[in-house]
Amino acid sequence: MDNERWLLPEGVDEMLPPQAWNLEKLRAELLELYRSWGYELVIPPFIEFLDSLLTGAGSDLDLKTFKLTDQITGRLMGVRADMTPQAARMDAHQLRRDVPTRLCYLGTVLHTRSDDFASSRNPLQIGAELFGHAGAESDVEVLCLMMETLRQTGIHDLYLDLGHVGIYRGLARQAGLHTAAEQALFDALQRKATPEIQTLLEELAVPEPVAGMLASLAQLNGDDAIAQAKQQLAEADQEVQEALNYLEEVAKMVRQRLPNVPLHFDLGELRGYHYQTGVVFAAFVPGRGQEIARGGRYDAIGKLFGRSRPATGFSADLKRLLQIGILPAQQPDEGRIYAPWSDDVALLSAIEALRAQGKSVVCALPGQSGGAVEMGCNKILKQQDNSWIVSSI
Repeated sequence: MDNERWLLPEGVDEMLPPQAWNLEKLRAELLELYRSWGYELVIPPFIEFLDSLLTGAGSDLDLKTFKLTDQITGRLMGVRADMTPQAARMDAHQLRRDVPTRLCYLGTVLHTRSDDFASSRNPLQIGAELFGHAGAESDVEVLCLMMETLRQTGIHDLYLDLGHVGIYRGLARQAGLHTAAEQALFDALQRKATPEIQTLLEELAVPEPVAGMLASLAQLNGDDAIAQAKQQLAEADQEVQEALNYLEEVAKMVRQRLPNVPLHFDLGELRGYHYQTGVVFAAFVPGRGQEIARGGRYDAIGKLFGRSRPATGFSADLKRLLQIGILPAQQPDEGRIYAPWSDDVALLSAIEALRAQGKSVVCALPGQSGGAVEMGCNKILKQQDNSWIVSSI
């Protein structure tokens, strides 16, 4: 075992030079992007009481969250698996504004297991949330910010997947399904298991026409899914019709703002169903089966914090985006300057001046192995007459 102490747990990764600097540069650029859109940065705690972390998310986050007991209070605590509930708590309990509030964040989250969002169990989650507005305009703003995030990461060849959880939720309510039946049908629908869906509908004695409408959700996907849905779900209750109209409105606005991004609809894809309340969206890269960013509306998440506000947002794993994207060409690296070890005041002043100019200066240490080249330097400080100058190696 001694020779395996360097191993990391499965699914846990780390960043080494120079990728770590690339990631930090991208992080700063994206946070500046969010600032320019009016989003304020928040830094939630890495760990907090479990009931707060799981607010509104229910079983979607429960199995992903590492849990431990607080030695001070005896209450269960959790290591955050998603920063969205934390942002909602801040908006509802700490900020308590009446106007729309835009928040952004970036930090490590921890998952008990890998999922289809990222292979890493310690993603670097970046995201933005907009609280206090219930219209399609805020959903579209967040979606466009998500797409601009991907563009700045160097990801251009992608498409959008749109849906609305209110369509299935409204049909399930119209069918009178109890919670367990709704969940069973939901699970089958996510797998597009048409024979299983039909069997469940028969076992639950769901009457027509609602049984047929529920079954049709598995096939309501593609570029013209909304038009198909308006025909096949014509006998659905008003709640479903309103959800379809809302989704159509969002799609129209997205096409105006992002005319070159292909739109795909899937009315049976219900990511985040247990806490999302409206439109849901995800970005995909052709040839990759997993989404690289996701988001949607979750209006009820702040209720437990004493203030239920409309909310919409998105998130992504910045480490994964860095792996997929092709960043814009960087300015040539001037490299590092090697300085010999000396107590000479003139040398120390020269080093200080170079660092003040933004240069990277590496000082030699007495008795060290290796020199300038081995330390990754391409220049060296040399004494000439009574001054120190930078010279190429």
